[in-house]
Amino acid sequence: MSLTVMHVLHRFAVGGLENGVVNIINGLTDSAIDHIVVSLTDVDPIFARRLKNPRVQLIELHKLPGKDLKIYWRMYQLLRRHRPDVIHTRNLSALDMLIPAFFARVPLRIHSEHGRDQDDADGNNKKNQRLRRLLLPYAHRIVALSGEIAGYLRDKVGIDAARIETLCNGVDCQRFHPAEKSASTGNSLEAIYVGRFQTVKNPQLILNAFAQAVAASPETTMRLTMVGDGPLLSECQDWVSEHHLALQVHFAGASEAVDLRMREADVFLLGSNAEGISNTILEAMASGLPVIATDVGGNRELVADGESGFLVEKGDADKMAEYLLRYAKQPALLQQHRQQARARAEKLFSLQGMLARYQQLYLANTDLIEEVA
Repeated sequence: MSLTVMHVLHRFAVGGLENGVVNIINGLTDSAIDHIVVSLTDVDPIFARRLKNPRVQLIELHKLPGKDLKIYWRMYQLLRRHRPDVIHTRNLSALDMLIPAFFARVPLRIHSEHGRDQDDADGNNKKNQRLRRLLLPYAHRIVALSGEIAGYLRDKVGIDAARIETLCNGVDCQRFHPAEKSASTGNSLEAIYVGRFQTVKNPQLILNAFAQAVAASPETTMRLTMVGDGPLLSECQDWVSEHHLALQVHFAGASEAVDLRMREADVFLLGSNAEGISNTILEAMASGLPVIATDVGGNRELVADGESGFLVEKGDADKMAEYLLRYAKQPALLQQHRQQARARAEKLFSLQGMLARYQQLYLANTDLIEEVA
Protein backbone atom coordinates (compact mmCIF):
# COMPACT_ATOMS: atom_id res chain seq x y z
CA MET A 1 0.00 0.00 0.00
CA SER A 2 1.35 3.43 -0.90
CA LEU A 3 1.51 6.60 1.18
CA THR A 4 0.34 9.94 -0.26
CA VAL A 5 2.10 13.15 0.71
CA MET A 6 0.57 16.48 -0.30
CA HIS A 7 3.13 19.30 -0.52
CA VAL A 8 1.54 22.77 -0.25
CA LEU A 9 3.38 25.94 -1.16
CA HIS A 10 2.57 29.43 -2.40
CA ARG A 11 3.89 29.01 -5.94
CA PHE A 12 5.75 26.22 -7.70
CA ALA A 13 8.43 28.09 -9.63
CA VAL A 14 12.17 28.77 -9.53
CA GLY A 15 13.40 29.20 -5.97
CA GLY A 16 15.41 27.53 -3.24
CA LEU A 17 12.41 26.22 -1.31
CA GLU A 18 10.80 24.90 -4.48
CA ASN A 19 14.03 23.26 -5.64
CA GLY A 20 14.22 21.53 -2.26
CA VAL A 21 10.74 20.09 -2.83
CA VAL A 22 11.88 18.83 -6.24
CA ASN A 23 14.91 17.15 -4.67
CA ILE A 24 12.75 15.39 -2.09
CA ILE A 25 10.19 14.14 -4.62
CA ASN A 26 12.79 13.00 -7.15
CA GLY A 27 14.92 11.44 -4.42
CA LEU A 28 12.05 9.36 -3.05
CA THR A 29 11.21 7.81 -6.42
CA ASP A 30 12.04 4.29 -5.23
CA SER A 31 9.92 4.49 -2.07
CA ALA A 32 6.21 3.63 -1.81
CA ILE A 33 5.21 7.30 -1.63
CA ASP A 34 2.92 9.16 -4.02
CA HIS A 35 3.23 12.96 -4.15
CA ILE A 36 0.78 15.75 -4.84
CA VAL A 37 2.19 19.27 -5.22
CA VAL A 38 -0.41 21.94 -4.55
CA SER A 39 0.48 25.46 -5.64
CA LEU A 40 -1.85 27.97 -4.03
CA THR A 41 -1.31 30.24 -7.03
CA ASP A 42 0.12 28.66 -10.19
CA VAL A 43 2.80 26.31 -11.53
CA ASP A 44 5.68 27.38 -13.75
CA PRO A 45 5.58 24.68 -16.47
CA ILE A 46 9.27 25.06 -17.28
CA PHE A 47 10.32 24.64 -13.65
CA ALA A 48 7.92 21.70 -13.30
CA ARG A 49 9.99 19.78 -15.84
CA ARG A 50 12.57 19.27 -13.10
CA LEU A 51 10.25 16.71 -11.56
CA LYS A 52 11.35 13.25 -12.73
CA ASN A 53 9.29 11.13 -10.35
CA PRO A 54 6.37 9.55 -12.27
CA ARG A 55 4.34 9.33 -9.06
CA VAL A 56 3.64 13.05 -8.72
CA GLN A 57 0.59 15.18 -9.53
CA LEU A 58 0.57 18.99 -9.85
CA ILE A 59 -2.49 21.06 -8.84
CA GLU A 60 -3.02 24.82 -9.12
CA LEU A 61 -5.59 26.59 -6.90
CA HIS A 62 -5.24 30.05 -8.50
CA LYS A 63 -5.47 31.96 -5.24
CA LEU A 64 -6.37 35.60 -5.75
CA PRO A 65 -3.99 38.34 -4.52
CA GLY A 66 -4.64 39.47 -0.96
CA LYS A 67 -7.36 37.80 1.10
CA ASP A 68 -9.11 35.04 -0.84
CA LEU A 69 -11.38 33.36 1.70
CA LYS A 70 -12.66 30.85 -0.85
CA ILE A 71 -9.20 29.25 -0.93
CA TYR A 72 -9.96 27.51 2.37
CA TRP A 73 -13.05 25.80 0.97
CA ARG A 74 -11.24 24.81 -2.24
CA MET A 75 -8.39 23.37 -0.17
CA TYR A 76 -10.82 21.48 2.06
CA GLN A 77 -12.57 19.98 -0.99
CA LEU A 78 -9.22 19.02 -2.48
CA LEU A 79 -8.19 17.27 0.73
CA ARG A 80 -11.46 15.38 0.98
CA ARG A 81 -11.15 14.30 -2.65
CA HIS A 82 -7.55 13.07 -2.49
CA ARG A 83 -7.41 12.06 1.19
CA PRO A 84 -3.62 12.35 1.63
CA ASP A 85 -1.94 10.58 4.52
CA VAL A 86 0.40 13.53 5.05
CA ILE A 87 0.13 17.25 4.33
CA HIS A 88 3.36 19.25 4.33
CA THR A 89 2.95 23.03 4.23
CA ARG A 90 5.91 25.35 3.77
CA ASN A 91 6.56 28.85 5.07
CA LEU A 92 4.08 31.44 6.29
CA SER A 93 2.36 31.82 2.92
CA ALA A 94 1.00 28.25 3.13
CA LEU A 95 0.77 27.85 6.91
CA ASP A 96 -2.96 28.63 7.13
CA MET A 97 -3.72 25.62 4.92
CA LEU A 98 -3.27 23.57 8.09
CA ILE A 99 -6.76 24.77 9.11
CA PRO A 100 -8.66 22.98 6.30
CA ALA A 101 -6.26 20.04 6.79
CA PHE A 102 -7.34 19.86 10.44
CA PHE A 103 -11.04 19.83 9.55
CA ALA A 104 -10.40 17.33 6.74
CA ARG A 105 -8.79 15.05 9.35
CA VAL A 106 -5.48 14.59 7.55
CA PRO A 107 -3.65 12.02 9.72
CA LEU A 108 -0.24 13.73 9.75
CA ARG A 109 0.19 17.49 9.40
CA ILE A 110 3.74 18.84 8.94
CA HIS A 111 4.87 22.43 8.57
CA SER A 112 8.40 23.54 7.71
CA GLU A 113 10.05 26.95 7.86
CA HIS A 114 12.70 27.52 5.21
CA GLY A 115 13.90 31.06 5.83
CA ARG A 116 12.96 34.61 6.64
CA ASP A 117 9.84 36.25 5.24
CA GLN A 118 10.72 38.68 2.45
CA ASP A 119 9.21 41.60 4.37
CA ASP A 120 10.81 40.58 7.67
CA ALA A 121 14.51 39.90 7.21
CA ASP A 122 15.25 40.24 10.95
CA GLY A 123 12.28 38.24 12.17
CA ASN A 124 10.88 41.13 14.25
CA ASN A 125 7.48 41.46 12.56
CA LYS A 126 4.98 40.98 15.41
CA LYS A 127 2.10 40.14 13.06
CA ASN A 128 4.06 37.29 11.48
CA GLN A 129 5.02 36.01 14.92
CA ARG A 130 1.38 36.08 16.06
CA LEU A 131 0.21 34.24 12.95
CA ARG A 132 2.72 31.47 13.53
CA ARG A 133 1.83 31.31 17.23
CA LEU A 134 -1.85 30.94 16.27
CA LEU A 135 -1.49 28.43 13.43
CA LEU A 136 1.47 26.19 14.31
CA PRO A 137 -0.56 24.26 16.95
CA TYR A 138 -2.45 22.74 13.99
CA ALA A 139 0.78 20.95 12.95
CA HIS A 140 1.80 17.61 14.42
CA ARG A 141 5.42 18.15 13.40
CA ILE A 142 7.32 21.43 12.97
CA VAL A 143 10.52 21.43 10.92
CA ALA A 144 13.14 24.18 10.82
CA LEU A 145 15.72 24.01 8.06
CA SER A 146 18.44 25.60 10.19
CA GLY A 147 19.33 26.10 13.82
CA GLU A 148 18.86 29.83 13.30
CA ILE A 149 15.24 29.33 12.17
CA ALA A 150 14.64 26.94 15.07
CA GLY A 151 15.86 29.66 17.43
CA TYR A 152 13.43 32.16 15.88
CA LEU A 153 10.50 29.80 16.35
CA ARG A 154 11.54 29.09 19.92
CA ASP A 155 12.55 32.55 21.13
CA LYS A 156 10.36 34.94 19.15
CA VAL A 157 7.31 32.88 18.23
CA GLY A 158 7.27 30.99 21.53
CA ILE A 159 7.08 27.42 20.23
CA ASP A 160 8.19 24.75 22.69
CA ALA A 161 11.69 23.61 21.68
CA ALA A 162 10.61 19.98 22.06
CA ARG A 163 8.15 20.45 19.17
CA ILE A 164 10.80 21.72 16.73
CA GLU A 165 13.12 19.48 14.76
CA THR A 166 15.95 20.74 12.57
CA LEU A 167 16.33 19.10 9.18
CA CYS A 168 18.89 20.70 6.90
CA ASN A 169 18.86 20.56 3.11
CA GLY A 170 21.09 18.11 1.30
CA VAL A 171 22.92 18.37 -2.00
CA ASP A 172 23.44 15.89 -4.84
CA CYS A 173 27.21 15.42 -4.69
CA GLN A 174 27.17 13.31 -7.86
CA ARG A 175 25.56 15.97 -10.01
CA PHE A 176 27.47 18.81 -8.34
CA HIS A 177 31.14 17.93 -8.30
CA PRO A 178 34.44 19.77 -8.78
CA ALA A 179 35.76 20.41 -12.26
CA GLU A 180 38.76 18.49 -13.50
CA LYS A 181 41.04 21.43 -14.15
CA SER A 182 44.50 22.53 -13.14
CA ALA A 183 44.90 24.67 -10.04
CA SER A 184 44.95 28.43 -10.45
CA THR A 185 48.37 30.06 -10.76
CA GLY A 186 47.11 33.36 -9.37
CA ASN A 187 46.13 36.81 -10.65
CA SER A 188 42.88 35.57 -12.16
CA LEU A 189 39.52 34.59 -10.74
CA GLU A 190 36.13 33.43 -12.02
CA ALA A 191 33.33 34.29 -9.59
CA ILE A 192 29.70 33.21 -9.82
CA TYR A 193 26.36 34.17 -8.29
CA VAL A 194 23.28 31.97 -8.66
CA GLY A 195 19.95 33.25 -7.38
CA ARG A 196 16.98 35.50 -7.84
CA PHE A 197 17.49 39.19 -8.61
CA GLN A 198 15.34 40.46 -5.76
CA THR A 199 15.80 42.67 -2.73
CA VAL A 200 16.30 39.93 -0.15
CA LYS A 201 19.16 38.43 -2.21
CA ASN A 202 20.85 41.86 -2.61
CA PRO A 203 22.69 41.17 -5.88
CA GLN A 204 23.84 44.81 -5.84
CA LEU A 205 26.19 43.96 -2.97
CA ILE A 206 27.97 41.43 -5.15
CA LEU A 207 28.31 43.92 -7.99
CA ASN A 208 29.69 46.58 -5.63
CA ALA A 209 32.21 44.16 -4.14
CA PHE A 210 33.28 42.92 -7.55
CA ALA A 211 33.71 46.47 -8.86
CA GLN A 212 35.85 47.37 -5.86
CA ALA A 213 38.06 44.32 -6.37
CA VAL A 214 38.53 45.11 -10.06
CA ALA A 215 39.41 48.74 -9.30
CA ALA A 216 41.84 47.78 -6.52
CA SER A 217 43.77 45.31 -8.66
CA PRO A 218 43.60 46.19 -12.37
CA GLU A 219 46.42 43.75 -13.12
CA THR A 220 44.20 40.85 -11.97
CA THR A 221 41.90 39.22 -14.52
CA MET A 222 38.50 38.88 -12.86
CA ARG A 223 35.15 37.83 -14.26
CA LEU A 224 31.72 37.46 -12.69
CA THR A 225 28.85 35.34 -13.98
CA MET A 226 25.39 36.04 -12.55
CA VAL A 227 22.82 33.28 -13.09
CA GLY A 228 19.13 33.95 -12.53
CA ASP A 229 16.41 36.48 -13.19
CA GLY A 230 13.98 38.61 -11.23
CA PRO A 231 12.70 42.15 -10.75
CA LEU A 232 16.14 43.69 -10.12
CA LEU A 233 17.82 42.18 -13.18
CA SER A 234 17.45 45.19 -15.49
CA GLU A 235 18.58 47.54 -12.73
CA CYS A 236 21.72 45.46 -12.21
CA GLN A 237 22.39 45.31 -15.94
CA ASP A 238 22.12 49.10 -16.16
CA TRP A 239 24.49 49.48 -13.20
CA VAL A 240 27.10 47.28 -14.89
CA SER A 241 26.88 49.33 -18.08
CA GLU A 242 27.18 52.62 -16.19
CA HIS A 243 30.29 51.36 -14.38
CA HIS A 244 31.91 50.05 -17.59
CA LEU A 245 32.03 46.43 -16.39
CA ALA A 246 30.21 44.81 -19.32
CA LEU A 247 33.35 42.91 -20.37
CA GLN A 248 33.85 41.46 -16.89
CA VAL A 249 30.24 40.74 -15.83
CA HIS A 250 28.08 38.24 -17.69
CA PHE A 251 24.34 37.89 -17.04
CA ALA A 252 23.49 34.31 -17.92
CA GLY A 253 19.75 34.40 -17.18
CA ALA A 254 17.87 31.53 -15.56
CA SER A 255 19.61 28.23 -16.26
CA GLU A 256 18.91 24.55 -15.81
CA ALA A 257 22.62 23.76 -16.11
CA VAL A 258 23.68 25.29 -12.80
CA ASP A 259 26.06 22.38 -12.16
CA LEU A 260 27.97 23.14 -15.37
CA ARG A 261 28.09 26.85 -14.54
CA MET A 262 29.50 26.06 -11.11
CA ARG A 263 32.31 23.98 -12.57
CA GLU A 264 33.42 26.92 -14.71
CA ALA A 265 33.94 29.10 -11.63
CA ASP A 266 36.53 29.45 -8.84
CA VAL A 267 34.46 31.03 -6.08
CA PHE A 268 30.77 31.50 -5.22
CA LEU A 269 29.28 34.78 -3.95
CA LEU A 270 26.07 35.39 -2.01
CA GLY A 271 25.07 38.78 -0.61
CA SER A 272 21.65 38.01 0.89
CA ASN A 273 20.03 40.15 3.55
CA ALA A 274 18.33 37.02 4.90
CA GLU A 275 18.63 33.29 4.27
CA GLY A 276 17.35 29.98 5.53
CA ILE A 277 19.56 27.14 4.36
CA SER A 278 20.84 28.15 0.94
CA ASN A 279 20.65 25.41 -1.68
CA THR A 280 23.02 27.35 -3.91
CA ILE A 281 25.68 27.51 -1.19
CA LEU A 282 25.40 23.73 -0.81
CA GLU A 283 25.65 23.26 -4.58
CA ALA A 284 28.70 25.51 -4.70
CA MET A 285 30.39 23.61 -1.87
CA ALA A 286 29.70 20.26 -3.55
CA SER A 287 31.19 21.75 -6.73
CA GLY A 288 34.39 22.51 -4.81
CA LEU A 289 33.86 26.28 -4.67
CA PRO A 290 34.81 28.37 -1.65
CA VAL A 291 31.91 30.59 -0.62
CA ILE A 292 32.00 34.28 0.27
CA ALA A 293 28.61 35.04 1.81
CA THR A 294 26.91 37.38 4.23
CA ASP A 295 26.66 36.12 7.79
CA VAL A 296 22.87 35.83 7.87
CA GLY A 297 20.39 33.04 8.57
CA GLY A 298 21.81 29.56 8.24
CA ASN A 299 24.89 30.56 6.21
CA ARG A 300 27.15 30.12 9.25
CA GLU A 301 25.90 26.55 9.60
CA LEU A 302 27.07 25.80 6.04
CA VAL A 303 30.26 27.82 5.55
CA ALA A 304 33.19 27.14 7.89
CA ASP A 305 34.47 30.72 8.12
CA GLY A 306 38.15 30.85 7.18
CA GLU A 307 38.22 27.15 6.24
CA SER A 308 35.82 26.57 3.34
CA GLY A 309 35.12 30.23 2.58
CA PHE A 310 34.53 33.54 4.31
CA LEU A 311 31.55 35.23 5.96
CA VAL A 312 31.04 39.00 5.93
CA GLU A 313 28.64 41.26 7.75
CA LYS A 314 25.39 42.01 5.92
CA GLY A 315 26.01 44.77 3.38
CA ASP A 316 29.82 44.74 3.73
CA ALA A 317 31.02 45.09 0.13
CA ASP A 318 34.52 46.15 1.27
CA LYS A 319 35.19 42.87 3.06
CA MET A 320 33.73 40.80 0.25
CA ALA A 321 36.05 42.58 -2.20
CA GLU A 322 39.00 41.94 0.12
CA TYR A 323 38.30 38.20 0.20
CA LEU A 324 37.84 38.08 -3.57
CA LEU A 325 41.29 39.57 -4.03
CA ARG A 326 42.75 37.22 -1.45
CA TYR A 327 41.57 34.23 -3.46
CA ALA A 328 42.80 35.79 -6.71
CA LYS A 329 46.29 36.41 -5.34
CA GLN A 330 46.67 33.31 -3.15
CA PRO A 331 46.05 30.23 -5.30
CA ALA A 332 47.19 27.88 -2.53
CA LEU A 333 44.50 29.26 -0.21
CA LEU A 334 41.91 28.98 -2.98
CA GLN A 335 42.84 25.34 -3.57
CA GLN A 336 42.78 24.54 0.15
CA HIS A 337 39.32 26.05 0.59
CA ARG A 338 38.07 24.29 -2.54
CA GLN A 339 38.99 20.94 -1.01
CA GLN A 340 37.48 21.83 2.37
CA ALA A 341 34.22 22.98 0.79
CA ARG A 342 33.79 19.71 -1.11
CA ALA A 343 34.70 17.57 1.91
CA ARG A 344 32.24 19.49 4.10
CA ALA A 345 29.39 19.02 1.61
CA GLU A 346 30.04 15.29 1.37
CA LYS A 347 30.36 14.74 5.11
CA LEU A 348 27.57 16.93 6.51
CA PHE A 349 25.07 17.70 3.77
CA SER A 350 24.59 14.63 1.60
CA LEU A 351 21.34 14.31 -0.32
CA GLN A 352 20.90 10.69 0.75
CA GLY A 353 21.08 11.61 4.42
CA MET A 354 18.42 14.29 3.93
CA LEU A 355 16.14 11.95 1.99
CA ALA A 356 16.37 9.28 4.69
CA ARG A 357 15.24 11.79 7.29
CA TYR A 358 12.33 13.01 5.16
CA GLN A 359 11.18 9.46 4.53
CA GLN A 360 11.29 8.85 8.27
CA LEU A 361 9.37 12.09 8.84
CA TYR A 362 6.61 11.14 6.39
CA LEU A 363 6.32 7.66 7.86
CA ALA A 364 6.02 9.01 11.41
CA ASN A 365 2.58 7.45 11.81
CA THR A 366 3.35 3.95 13.14
CA ASP A 367 0.45 2.30 11.32
CA LEU A 368 1.60 3.77 8.01
CA ILE A 369 5.17 2.61 8.62
CA GLU A 370 3.97 -0.98 8.99
CA GLU A 371 1.85 -0.78 5.85
CA VAL A 372 4.50 0.79 3.62
CA ALA A 373 7.52 -1.16 4.91
